[in-house]
Amino acid sequence: MSKIPFLNRQAIHLRPDPARVIVRSFKPATEPRDLNPTDKTRANHIVERVLALDPDVADRQLSEVMENFLGRHRNLLQTFEARAAEMEEALADHVAFTQTQRQLVGAYFLNEYSFEASALFNPSIVPHPDQSVSPDGSLRFILSLRAVGEGHVSSLTFRSGFVTADGTVNIDPTARLASSPDVVKLTSGAGSDNVDVSFTVGNDISERVIFPVTEAQSNGIEDARFVQFGGEPKIYYATYTAYSGRAIRSELLETSDFVSFRLTNLKGSAARNKGMALFPQKIDGKYAMIARQDNENLYLIYSDDLYTWDGGQPILKPLYPWEFVQIGNCGSPIELDEGWLLLTHGVGPVRKYSIGAALLDKKDPSKVLARLREPLLRPHPSEREGYVPNVVYTCGAMRHHDKIIFPYAVSDTFCNFATIDIASLISAMDRSALGQRSSFLSLAGPT
Repeated sequence: MSKIPFLNRQAIHLRPDPARVIVRSFKPATEPRDLNPTDKTRANHIVERVLALDPDVADRQLSEVMENFLGRHRNLLQTFEARAAEMEEALADHVAFTQTQRQLVGAYFLNEYSFEASALFNPSIVPHPDQSVSPDGSLRFILSLRAVGEGHVSSLTFRSGFVTADGTVNIDPTARLASSPDVVKLTSGAGSDNVDVSFTVGNDISERVIFPVTEAQSNGIEDARFVQFGGEPKIYYATYTAYSGRAIRSELLETSDFVSFRLTNLKGSAARNKGMALFPQKIDGKYAMIARQDNENLYLIYSDDLYTWDGGQPILKPLYPWEFVQIGNCGSPIELDEGWLLLTHGVGPVRKYSIGAALLDKKDPSKVLARLREPLLRPHPSEREGYVPNVVYTCGAMRHHDKIIFPYAVSDTFCNFATIDIASLISAMDRSALGQRSSFLSLAGPT
């Protein structure tokens, strides 16, 4: 295995921590609209048992619950009360709860969920919206990560840190507590979902966990590819895959502060696939995406509408043995003086995943200027073991001075960082890929 001399792996291992938990609705008593008759009967049986407790026994039971769980979550009593209020629609008529009874009822319809018990992987990185505390020459960043817990349910979580002028990456300490946001607004129907969620201002960003909200997301919010779009005011978008357990679709997340978020499903023929990545700015007045619409090749798509994506032009296909099975993007293109740097992943023999790179023309990204013949990053012998062996993967890198800061996942289990010298990367690329666009003419369908 040849070593890439201009890629520097850093010994920063972000591993899943099963001690980090959030509280989630407990089945059979989930959201009232989801309860079947059996669930409703069981839910009411629980309430009847709580109401039958002697008041002193109920007080002691609530005290025991608080002693056991207080310190593992913020505002636990308020969470219990909110959950009891959510359940009212599913409950039979009952006497008015005392405060203790209401809090106990809420506690019985919740459970702790270890959201990153199984894996913490597929990272994406963007500059932090607040650079006021960055050391000289450094750049603060926000790292998004896909967390996987029981049942292989994926959620979105975050870390922060900074990279120094020389490319050394530093990760801020992870908060002990974690929480999911309040759902501020949810509109759903006719194939369209819009969800506004918000976290408590002032809580550390590593506390924030965006867990699936809609039915389309119920089995996972997967592989968010974040990008800072345009200039000022700062706005961040992330394309991600919503998975219901039966079907997938592409959705878009928007935020300006990483406190409040809007999640919206994308529409159009190109949005029925995984792995869409938005360019960080409009091109010729249009939004642009890199996507894989046929499970094999990469396409360039333009749209006047950020939420509707149709058609597309194939621009990159498997070319080298390490990517013969398929290729895909590894995050949004990065603007360089030489063109758009697109990190790609390739799947080779025994479904080994490696990461490569291509250079696209800045004015016309359908033109491929150059590609790496050999992978930029492939699984190191120490990185082959995990939930899915022989995989390295990223959902987005960023530029800092003359380097690319490059977080990547190891075997769908944990994350590491690498840095890449930009000039050396560009000079190592194969310019014979220049004529590849013409080889796609026979593949291109209607746009």
